[in-house]
Amino acid sequence: MPTKLHRLYVKSPLAAGAEIALEAEQAHYLGNVLRLKAGDPVLLFNGADGEWCASLTALGKKKAIATIENQTRPQERGPDLHYLFAPIKRGRLDYMAQKATEMGASLLQPVITRRTVAERVNTGRLLANAIEAAEQCGILNVPDVAEPLKLDRLLAEWDAERLLIFADEAAPAASPLETLRAEAPRPLAVLIGPEGGFEPEERARLLRQPHVLPISLGPRVMRADTAAVACLALVNAVLGDWR
Repeated sequence: MPTKLHRLYVKSPLAAGAEIALEAEQAHYLGNVLRLKAGDPVLLFNGADGEWCASLTALGKKKAIATIENQTRPQERGPDLHYLFAPIKRGRLDYMAQKATEMGASLLQPVITRRTVAERVNTGRLLANAIEAAEQCGILNVPDVAEPLKLDRLLAEWDAERLLIFADEAAPAASPLETLRAEAPRPLAVLIGPEGGFEPEERARLLRQPHVLPISLGPRVMRADTAAVACLALVNAVLGDWR
């Protein structure tokens, strides 16, 4: 049975014959953790040029070169799906970034609300978790990671062409599938609020927006990271790339 090749996300353009200098952390992982050697194959992707098989032509403790041989998969266009969230505690935020990436999010956007507990967000850590999820799950796209925005500014600057779906605990417990099926295909965003929910004024402002769609996630109260997976799954099933 063939060994599963290790996948690496790189920032360089990918094409047959190109020599790709890997980052020091990648070189360390390949050589000291995986015990790979010069000549061993790996898979490379950059979110734009598809996935390519490459051979490690040089591998040291802090330096590695991979020479690209052939493309294994063409680039796929993922869903135009933004994931917006009120930051939560670090461990669960790591999980949420990974799962949102696996669910096809093209943008991770932290949103500061009045009840947000953790207002400081390490965007570098968010991106690292997104990259790790993409590497491990065979995903060809890595979401962009934006700097935190306050909810008021987010709504003031919103592109009305993008439908903003938010998990509303106070929404009628109607079928979210039926609610979503009534919408025409368009660019999408999913918003998950803070652990304590939105303030009444925030919820009222959201509901006043013509481009906002509240949906119920059912009778049970979910943690923010669980709600993220549930809501993204529903959206993908009805309006995303699971159809």
